[in-house]
Amino acid sequence: MAGGNAIRGSRVGAGPMGEAERGEAAPRVFVSYWCANQHETRPSFAQEEGVAIPEEWDCPRCGFPAGRDKDNPPAPPKVEPYKTHLAYVKERRSDSEGEAILQERLGELRERGLIR
Repeated sequence: MAGGNAIRGSRVGAGPMGEAERGEAAPRVFVSYWCANQHETRPSFAQEEGVAIPEEWDCPRCGFPAGRDKDNPPAPPKVEPYKTHLAYVKERRSDSEGEAILQERLGELRERGLIR
């Protein structure tokens, strides 16, 4: 038999939760945002002084940025292709620099007798 003081079938926080126990809800304002795919998102914000309503919001359907102007939504972000490590190295070094580094390293390995 399990021991403990818990009432069977209940958990912490279980029970009716109404406005009386939680308190009054803050007044809310709903703001519409539109993305480049014309999806509308309407998050709510507290209607108080000092609450900043953002100019852009991420669209939950497509992930594009959404703005408050329906006719002129923000442009979707540009997707850059995946770059390999070699591509990044080639951006930093010219072919002649790469050849010099290769010859230097091969010379070190030859001195140590690791390659011929």
